[in-house]
Parts: sequence; structure tokens; C-alpha cells
Amino acid sequence: MDKSTTTLDCNDCDDKQTGTVAEQIARAICEFQHKSTGHTPTAVSVVLSEDTLVITLHEALTPAEKAMAKSAGGAEKLQEFHRQLFASTSESLRQEINRITGRQVREAAAEVEPTSGSIVHAFTTGTTVQVFLLAPNTPKKSGKTLVAAKDQRPKAESKLA
Repeated sequence: MDKSTTTLDCNDCDDKQTGTVAEQIARAICEFQHKSTGHTPTAVSVVLSEDTLVITLHEALTPAEKAMAKSAGGAEKLQEFHRQLFASTSESLRQEINRITGRQVREAAAEVEPTSGSIVHAFTTGTTVQVFLLAPNTPKKSGKTLVAAKDQRPKAESKLA
């Protein structure tokens, strides 16, 4: 399988049968998220390598979920809710990934990053995956020079065995 990366605006999810493998997966994710939660993320990013598929759903939380995530206890409950929702509804998504890639999914996990509203899905064929959701690269003014903003803390991490 070729390495592939794409980001797709979920408003452009028309024909999920065409495009690159990564684009087909992104379209399938938009549809899956809408069916399972009633809310569609603004965009989906897909990173596909030989044994790993990492999907980031941008702005995937509803306004109520964002409000809930403002407290530590609410963020923890939200994280657990999305893990359970993903575990109980992802079989159809696994089948669609198999159809698109020709590869069976052996492991899958979902993590929520409450402050940005992103959800990360990781699918593997048995490898260990560490996912780091990076802060936006926003230039900051420092005198006359522009310096990229840095936040070196990982935003979301998921380990699959």
C-alpha cells in the first residue's frame, strides 16, 4: 500500500467511490461520523502508511460537548463516551476501510482532544502507534521578525498493541 495523506472538507463528501485511497477513507469517515453522532466534522485528515491509518476529525465536537469539555471531569467523561461510542459503532467503518484498502483492521482506538474539538481515530495491523496532535503553526510577531509559535506538549496520545 502506498503512503498517502489528505485533508478533505466534509462539505465536499459527494462520491466516496472515487479519488485516492486516502480521499475515499476521508469521505467514509465523514459519513460514519454523521451517522454515529449526528454531527459532521468540518474536515477530516487521513495519514496512511503500510501498516497504520491515522484519521483526525477537525472540529468534531458539538457545542454541548465543547461546553462539557471545559471542566476536567467533563473532559474525562467526554473522552470515555467517545471511546465507548467508537468501540460499539466502528465495525461498519472497519469493513469500509477493508473494502477501500484491501487490508483488515486488527486494532483501532479513538481519542478526543477536548480543547481543539478534534477526534483522532487510529487503525493498525498490529503495530504500536503514538499520535501527537500539534497546535496550529501560527506566526507570532517578535520585533520585526516572525517566529513560529511552539507548543511541544503532545495533545493526544494513543498506544495500540
